[in-house]
Amino acid sequence: MEHRFYTLDVFTNNRFEGNPLAVFTDGDGLSDDQMLAIAREMNLSETVFVQKPTDEEALARLRIFTTKEELKLAGHPVIGTWFLLAELGVVPAQDGGVHILQETGAGILPVEIRFKDGRPQRVTMTQQEARFKPAKIDKKKLAAALGISPKDFDPKLQPEFVSTGIFNLMVPLKNRAALAKIEMNMTALRKVIGKNGAMAYCFTTNGGNGKVFSRGMLPWEQYEDAATGSAAGSLGAYLVRRGKLSAGHTLNILQGEEMGRPSHIEVEVTQAGKKLVPRVSGAAVQVFSGTIEL
Repeated sequence: MEHRFYTLDVFTNNRFEGNPLAVFTDGDGLSDDQMLAIAREMNLSETVFVQKPTDEEALARLRIFTTKEELKLAGHPVIGTWFLLAELGVVPAQDGGVHILQETGAGILPVEIRFKDGRPQRVTMTQQEARFKPAKIDKKKLAAALGISPKDFDPKLQPEFVSTGIFNLMVPLKNRAALAKIEMNMTALRKVIGKNGAMAYCFTTNGGNGKVFSRGMLPWEQYEDAATGSAAGSLGAYLVRRGKLSAGHTLNILQGEEMGRPSHIEVEVTQAGKKLVPRVSGAAVQVFSGTIEL
């Protein structure tokens, strides 16, 4: 049986920039082992398999796999998949925004797709309420794992694990020079983070005017992520909680420049008391398509 797939570059309008993604639009009938094997073959940070939802409220179910395991939720797979499904007509085009519900491992979550002249322009995913977990980490060991000096950390902010669907370690650095210095020791970083988070999301706020520069360091084969929507949402919530970003204001994140794959992510955080819920937005562009026979 043939299964059709597409590749896209996500959080960009330009091919060969942003974060690559593979999407199998007819994922029904594939076993978990087959999906993991295909994800390993694609060898990207994530591969998505679109299936019929088990909840009648949702338009589709998204199964998201790395080369190692299935994830409950990830940002660029959601943005890229719904951009593609909108282009393919699964989501009917209409002027303005279309609101749908998706089924993910993290639950039923809303997505908004903005159209212009019948084509998708932007996809916005609403993530889960942010959860925070103190990072009981030796900062000297963290610095060594990242190949930087302890002096490169932002003295006014502390590392913290944050989840809006998946936990990541927020690592505030002093400036872009510190960000550029990173030469990760994968094994050392894996030991520092342990099972507490999926990546070290290193960033600096010295871009000013709601602009942040970031790098997503992965302690497994892919090494670095060009754009990380889940961590971007967590970062927005982290900055609101720390008083560095106002709720309702747009945070612009530039990630992937050091990889030669610049990615642009927008985050807006709504606040109700202590409850912080990020909305992450971006675009995508198709690169190629094909089929695989199983």
